[in-house]
Amino acid sequence: MSVQFIGMIGHRLASEIIPPTGPVFDKKYIADFAKAHEDAGFDRILVAYASDQPDAFLVTAHAGASTSRIHFLLAHRPGFVAPTLAARKLATLDHLLEGRVAVHIISGGSDAEQRRDGDFEPKSVRYQRTDEYIDVLKQSWYSETGFDHQGEFYQAENAFSAIKPYQKKLPVFFGGSSDDAIRVAGKQADVFALWGEPLESAAQTVAAVKASAAQHQREIGFSISFRPILGKTEEEAWAKADEILAKATAQQAEKGQALAAKPQSVGAQRLLQAVAQGDRLDSCLWTGIAGLIGGGSNSTALVGTPEQVSDALLKYYDLGITTFLIRGFDPLNDAVEYGKTLIPLTKQKIAARQAQNKTAATTLV
Repeated sequence: MSVQFIGMIGHRLASEIIPPTGPVFDKKYIADFAKAHEDAGFDRILVAYASDQPDAFLVTAHAGASTSRIHFLLAHRPGFVAPTLAARKLATLDHLLEGRVAVHIISGGSDAEQRRDGDFEPKSVRYQRTDEYIDVLKQSWYSETGFDHQGEFYQAENAFSAIKPYQKKLPVFFGGSSDDAIRVAGKQADVFALWGEPLESAAQTVAAVKASAAQHQREIGFSISFRPILGKTEEEAWAKADEILAKATAQQAEKGQALAAKPQSVGAQRLLQAVAQGDRLDSCLWTGIAGLIGGGSNSTALVGTPEQVSDALLKYYDLGITTFLIRGFDPLNDAVEYGKTLIPLTKQKIAARQAQNKTAATTLV
């Protein structure tokens, strides 16, 4: 199995340790950030969604126009744009970027944030709506004739999209950790995305999603997210982690609230369960920031030398997880650093393992 690395870009410089800097839509920073990922050897970039931030479609379009090779993962929440229109928007963007687009469907883990955009449906209903939404997306993308849809949440008569995805199949990533999320993922997702859980709980999630997909005679890929903190030595890396926690704590105190708490999110609850186990788990998994912010985002880190962190990633690879979303606390500079060390080292180790397995298989024949 090959491995892919996904980065993440923002629309201006900001992180848990860096207060928002520059204009809210910083065109130069977006372009530079995307180029840095492309030069670093990332395969894809996530563009996130937030209810108070610039439109992710336009951020992606600008970043895509500033690059030539790297692919994009556009986060999108059902419920605010009709699925027939969303299908055309995504297909158009895929043509603009010549097949470099995937969509990351997120039903929404925070009632408060959903309500900012006028969505007052409870979380369980949001997943039912998402399931139907993706059905209509796919019909719009791949139907060669007009179709009618009469569902619980959406109705359409003779719907048709003249523009289809540039790719033969536009990949659908899916996020969420609840039973409802796993049910929908098994039916709809090409790739299921986890936050950075300990190995044991990650294995449980992978098994549950695979079982859900098997009910639909489908296979599914997996992605997991971490915030690697690298040092020339193990001691240096952990010193950096301590410094990051101190800065994030100070920034949170200045804001007067948790940076990204999502009390309704099962994913956040699972990260808090990891926090309760300790701040250092498995070989080098660190839960310090996850505990600080209430588990509200991909906030767990792998801490150590590039050698140690790449070995930790390989343990998740052995669970069947072949995509790693990695982003740092100093976002652009960390992306550059990952490209120098962590990404090539991890790919080299996996390629060597694949070659060894191939040789072993040939010997047995």
